[in-house]
Formats: sequence, C-alpha cells, structure tokens
Amino acid sequence: MKVVILAGGFGTRISEESHLKPKPMVEIGDMPILWHIMKYYSSFGFNDFIICLGYKQYVIKEFFAEYFLHTSDVTIDLANNEMKVLNKNGENWKVTLIDTGLNTMTGGRIKRVLDYIPDEDFLLTYGDGLSNVDINKLLEFHKAHKKIATITTVSIANMKGVLDIDENGVITSFREKEENDAAIINGGYMVLNKKIKDYIAGDEIALEKEPFTKLAEEKQLMSFRHKGFWQCMDTQREMKLLNKLWNEGNAPWKVW
Repeated sequence: MKVVILAGGFGTRISEESHLKPKPMVEIGDMPILWHIMKYYSSFGFNDFIICLGYKQYVIKEFFAEYFLHTSDVTIDLANNEMKVLNKNGENWKVTLIDTGLNTMTGGRIKRVLDYIPDEDFLLTYGDGLSNVDINKLLEFHKAHKKIATITTVSIANMKGVLDIDENGVITSFREKEENDAAIINGGYMVLNKKIKDYIAGDEIALEKEPFTKLAEEKQLMSFRHKGFWQCMDTQREMKLLNKLWNEGNAPWKVW
C-alpha cells in the first residue's frame, strides 16, 4: 500500500527554518522530520512512498538522490570520477517524488498523485508531525467500516481541524478551530479511498475544508481515536521539544 506524504507547503509558522528548506526537511536529531515519519511507517512494513512536493522541492529531491552521502561513509576518487559507498546505510524504500505545484492546496496535491496509486485505499499524512499511532490497527479499522476516509484523532487544545464525533465513531462535523475550542482534532495519519477524488475540484481545494466537510455531512469520515503520543512541528518551540525527546532517547515514535 502506498504512503502519501504532504511535503509541499511553505511552512510559514516556522519561518526561521523554512526560509532555507521545506519544513519536512527540518532536522530532528541529525535527520529530517520527513525521514523520521518514513522510518515509522517502514517499521510497520509500509515502504512505498509518494512525496507531494512544492516549495523548495529540489531540497527533498537532492536528499534522496544523494541519500548515501547523508547516511554513509564514502570514498571519492576524484581522478577517476568515482564514488564508493563503504557502509551502505540504506532503506528498503521506493520513493516517488512528485511536483504537485508551488501554491497547490492539500486536496489538490492529493488529486495530482492519484494516478500513481494503484490500490483503492492509501495511507496519508502530513510531513510535519510525529506519533506512535498503531498503523496496522488504523488500517484494520478503516477496512472494517468501509467508508471513504479515516483520520487519526487526538485531544489537544486550540489547534486546527476540530471534529464532532458520535458514539459510533462517525464524524458528523469537520471545521476549523474557534477561539474557545479545546477538543478532538485531526492528527494526520489518515487512510483514504481513491473516491476522495470526487470531492476535490482542483488545486485550490484544501482537503481539510470542502472535502472533509462534505464527507462529514455524508457520514463518510471516520475517527480512529489515538490517546498516545502525537506532536506536530509548527513552531521552533515544538521543534526543540522533538529534538529534546530524540536526543535524550525518549522519542516515542522511535520503534525501529
């Protein structure tokens, strides 16, 4: 099954870092947060990735094109224009890097890569959040209810994507935050069916607005409740928190 990662936004809320690189390339430890997300999915056996690119896309493309330079010792023979990798610290990954447009919204980015997804269902997440959600249980839940979309939901105050959920786990309302909200929100780590294309008109559509609102109205949007670790990286404070967890050996997402 394909894992789609949204990595094309401008990352303006962490502009101290993102003016030099895409936010998914901001480092936790000595590796990009994008790498941490991919390592986490890979630990569940999901190794086929589609990365939706936009802002400073070449940085992400160069990272994977020169992966061994970032992770391994090498001998470079300048006289013969040759490079030998001494200890291949590679991954069992297939990474498809797609330019989905500089100003394309999240829904539009997904619609642009659907032709690269052969299966009806696919995994989806943002390139700036870490969690220890059980991906296998998430997928099992999605397959059992047979609706179009499942999103991992977490409790956190004053964030985006506020949800109302009935006793059966059906999401009945999806809306942006309000000032007095301290509720259940969208934590990413989603499973979507390719029918989502019918809810996305074009590049200008944000997944979190019209598509999710319509799916909620039609009771086609389900909540997979996660009560474990989840942390986005929107600010330098959050980046420092994730680095602290990693450097102290207390990173809940490090299961490999």
